[in-house]
Amino acid sequence: MLRAADLTRVAGVDEAGRGPLAGPVVAAAVILDPRRRIRGLADSKQLSPQERERLAPIIRARALACGVGVADRDEIDSLNIFQATMLAMRRALLALPVAPTHVRIDGNRCPRLTDLQLACTIEAIVAGDARLAAISAASILAKTYRDALMRALDACYPGFELAAHKGYCTPAHLDALRVRAPSPQHRRSFAPVRCACEEDEEALDLALLEMGA
Repeated sequence: MLRAADLTRVAGVDEAGRGPLAGPVVAAAVILDPRRRIRGLADSKQLSPQERERLAPIIRARALACGVGVADRDEIDSLNIFQATMLAMRRALLALPVAPTHVRIDGNRCPRLTDLQLACTIEAIVAGDARLAAISAASILAKTYRDALMRALDACYPGFELAAHKGYCTPAHLDALRVRAPSPQHRRSFAPVRCACEEDEEALDLALLEMGA
C-alpha cells in the first residue's frame, strides 16, 4: 500500500550538465520556505545568466534548506550519464541540512532512496522545472553552481573555452577537439570525445552529424 505524501517539507530536485562533452553533472535539492516567497523563479533554461546569478543567492538565503551533489567525469564515464545523474541527485538530497518529507524530481525517473535512510516519499514530475517553484529553484542552483565550476576549470584547461560554452557541444568546442587532445575533464564515453581521442576524423564528423552539430 502506497504511503500518502507528507507535504510538510517538499524538496525539489533538478540537475544541470547531462548533455555537455566535458565537466561534471550537478544536481541541487531545495526545500522552500512558504513564508518567504521568491519572485521570478522559473526553469533555469528560460532565464538569462544574469537573472540566474541574481536569484541563486536569494534562494540560498530564503530557502529552508539547499543541497548540491556532483558526479564527476570519471563517474559519468564509468556509470553512464543517467546513472551519474541519479548519483548526483542522491548526493544533493543527502547534503540537505533539513530532512525532506517528500521529494519531487524533475523528469520521469527517480533516484533510489531506499538505502539512504530518508523517511520520505518521492515522485517524478515531467517538466517540473517549469511547473513547481521548488524544482525551479533547484534548477537555478544546479546551473549556477555548475557554471561556476566550468569557469574555474577553464583556467586549468585553456584552449577549450570552457567558461564560454560550459562544456556543451558548440562549434568552437568541436573545433578545439580537432586541434588538441581532450582534457581530463572531457567525457570519453561521449562519441565526439571518444573519436577525438582516437584521432578518427571521419568518425568524429559522423558523430557530430548524428548529434546535429
